[in-house]
Amino acid sequence: MSFKILVPVKRVIDYAAKIRVRPDKLGVETNNVKMSINPFDEIAVEEAVRLKENTIADSVVAVSIGPKESLETIRGSLAMGADAGIHVSASADMQPLGIAKILKKLVEQEKPKLVILGKQAIDDDSNQTAQMLAGLLNWPQATFASKVVVDKASDKVTVTREIDGGLETLEMKLPAIISCDLRLNEPRYAKLQNIMKAKKIVVPTKTPEELGVDVSSKLKIVSVEEPAKRVGGSKVQSVDEVVANLKKHAII
Repeated sequence: MSFKILVPVKRVIDYAAKIRVRPDKLGVETNNVKMSINPFDEIAVEEAVRLKENTIADSVVAVSIGPKESLETIRGSLAMGADAGIHVSASADMQPLGIAKILKKLVEQEKPKLVILGKQAIDDDSNQTAQMLAGLLNWPQATFASKVVVDKASDKVTVTREIDGGLETLEMKLPAIISCDLRLNEPRYAKLQNIMKAKKIVVPTKTPEELGVDVSSKLKIVSVEEPAKRVGGSKVQSVDEVVANLKKHAII
């Protein structure tokens, strides 16, 4: 049985771009804004490709759920070393549960041994998709991975994960779900020749309806607001003045 890895990748606003709230306050402005692959998902692609290069995995499939522009994200993953891609056409504001339901159907079709994805997307910061997918599939999961070791002989994977108190090591039976943290690896830069090759690869597009998945929204956005602007600090001359100011602002 082949060892396939499925890697969900999301198209998000580039981490270096300035975020602006839309005039209707129901989201952020994405027109004429630089978009890129979610940084945590890029780490997931790198880890999957490394497992393939180390002859552990046989193939890597990148999946992106979103508008047609998400194909660029898939092609970026192909240029890094993924073997194939799947695009699921959907709205850009899909919620984690809908994403997890679609991924569940794709897992049932593709039958991967591992699903590796970023711990969260930098646009909504939900940190829910991996956990929901594991719950829907009833698969073991390890989140916030900083080291992944796969043992094909025993059909197990050992994951070192970051927790508040330090590090935790878990051993799981395959198939399994892993979500990546920043310190897992440093993604490679795709070579120009690989970028050109990726443009020629045919990426099939599916729809939630074809997969038999209901992705209707369960949540409603009431309003999106910019964070309050920071105000400058002030110098004080004594401890008594510090205490007086803390009391004045109801901090103590």
